[in-house]
Amino acid sequence: MATSRPKKPVHNVHNGVNQLRIIGGEWRSRKLSFPDAPGLRPTPDRVRETLFNWLAPYVAGAKVLDPFAGSGALFLEALSRGAAMGQALDASNIAVSSLKEHLGTLRCTTGQVQTADALRYLETQPAVAYDLVFLDPPFNQNLLPTVCTLLEERQWLADDAWVYTESETAPSTLGLPANWRLHREQKSGRVYYSLWQRMAEIAG
Repeated sequence: MATSRPKKPVHNVHNGVNQLRIIGGEWRSRKLSFPDAPGLRPTPDRVRETLFNWLAPYVAGAKVLDPFAGSGALFLEALSRGAAMGQALDASNIAVSSLKEHLGTLRCTTGQVQTADALRYLETQPAVAYDLVFLDPPFNQNLLPTVCTLLEERQWLADDAWVYTESETAPSTLGLPANWRLHREQKSGRVYYSLWQRMAEIAG
């Protein structure tokens, strides 16, 4: 006769399911837990490693924006690798609280995080020209074209800014700003990972 096994605690972070690992830089190999919350899907280690290999010459000293921070994996990786300052946003109070704890644990004073709707923030706040932007919005809501247009039109980007996107559809179908050049792309499972470089528009 089959016996029922006790259920595992929902927030068991010791099995690695709810942990992220910083891959490189000052906090290399540090493991941090993140909460069980809908939609929190950290960028996989292998993809993060590839991305930061692509970005290696450009992270140190960069101003970084992460409008859909989630677990904070990309944001923390950039700060670990020498980004000068970072601003992270997320609509989830739980995600923001967790990320604030991580910044405290790491004694990081160059990163700021706040609860905010990304589109409303980009529409209403005074713009800062960021060098590096991570865009990993919730899927199936068609958010990428809108947020990219806001970044471009409201002057949130440095002249030669780098923008990383995660999407469920091919980069060529996203309809992103015409002066963004697709630098690299990779597909893992059903997710497209792409790196774009903003080109300062040339007057015709």
